[in-house]
Amino acid sequence: MSARRPETRAVTSPKTMPTAADALAALPEPTRARVQRLASAARERGLSLYLVGGPVRDLLIGRPLRDADLSVAAPRDGAPGSETEALARAAARPDDRVVAHGRFGTVRIELAEGGAIDLATLRSETYPTPGALPHVAAGTLEQDLRRRDFTLNALALPLTAAPDSPSAVIDPGGGVADLAAGELRVFHAASFRDDPTRAFRAARFAARFDLRLARESRSALRSALRGGAFGAVSGERFAAELEKLFAEGDAGGDPARALALLDEWHVLPALEPGLSLPRAALAPLRRLGRAGAAHRGQTPMNSATKTWLMVWLAALPAPLARRALARLAIRGAVATRIASFARTRDVALRALASARGRAAIDAALRALPTEELAALRAWAPSSEQRRIDRHAAEDRALVLPVTGDDLVAAGLAGPEIGRALVRIRAALLDRAIATRDEALLLARELAAGARRAQAKPAPRAAQRRRKP
Repeated sequence: MSARRPETRAVTSPKTMPTAADALAALPEPTRARVQRLASAARERGLSLYLVGGPVRDLLIGRPLRDADLSVAAPRDGAPGSETEALARAAARPDDRVVAHGRFGTVRIELAEGGAIDLATLRSETYPTPGALPHVAAGTLEQDLRRRDFTLNALALPLTAAPDSPSAVIDPGGGVADLAAGELRVFHAASFRDDPTRAFRAARFAARFDLRLARESRSALRSALRGGAFGAVSGERFAAELEKLFAEGDAGGDPARALALLDEWHVLPALEPGLSLPRAALAPLRRLGRAGAAHRGQTPMNSATKTWLMVWLAALPAPLARRALARLAIRGAVATRIASFARTRDVALRALASARGRAAIDAALRALPTEELAALRAWAPSSEQRRIDRHAAEDRALVLPVTGDDLVAAGLAGPEIGRALVRIRAALLDRAIATRDEALLLARELAAGARRAQAKPAPRAAQRRRKP
């Protein structure tokens, strides 16, 4: 499938190289203050501090900076990572949260006002086998930059140079030129073989910045696919990459296009034979992205991921969808919900099409969890989308003016209470009643009807059957 390149993703060619002052000015004020303190603390300790990776890239193309990724070079006689936590605590405010982890001093400062700063010691990486996690060791700035996934992320800007000395972007891989040319390039031919999950990051960046995968990088990806490197990667790692891909809308990206690129590059069938992005799913996925219905969650399988998988896999045969979920290590109730969404969608759309009145629409949609409702909207015709939107915005959270205790007081008991609550909800949605008093009056009428039904004599045929 060919992925149409969006017209709104053009990358602006860098006109002038940014300086450390430009980087600080582009950061939000709370982040800027901590980074300035980090730079001062590093300078006092004789350490070199760099802004690295994505923030430098975004600075070059004029995108706003939110968080800061920093790397520090320790003195030659210092232990790897021995200074990073000390630097972080020197720069953090008392109400910030400093989280340190890893042998090499990776530290995250979670700002009290929101936002974060990631600080790490310069490092190098080697891959023992294709698809395995890397071995990490202390390294130089160039080693640290060249271990990164793409040239556009292998950029650094010194923050601790003397104020009167010029600072320039350090660019060992030609990432600035690649950005200007609109190309996404890996560092070496074995890059995708060493870490096949880079294919997912390639799709995310290509969609976000309207880049094309450079010719030699396409060849490197094809070589990794032919060599079976993707089979060595766990399903959990691929699921984590899909989770990031589906959250791309938060960073200005396009999850639907990123998934289409993975299909175009033949990455999807490398996860599970036969897996693809059917043409029928493309419009619903784009609709889901525009609606912003999926959002980041806090669990390993969050709401966004479930919704996007429901929309995508509903276009595939059910056995293939189940195999794909198993390959991604998605099991249990979550897998059952995702795999069964195609049937849920068909049943709900038929009920919605025949519904007359808001109460009938509510009855068709109320039992659907939030993720299924968002996925249903993505697949629904425009007329039904409006009904779903109104239900979600106005009717779904309707609070009844009466409680179960009120209905008991009105003379109802047992299952009659549940049936009465359904009747009262329907009457409110259809505007047959509007107030608590009217709801209580309807409850009393329902109770009276229930008593009449109980007092009504049984038909003679039934009475004869009960005689001994």
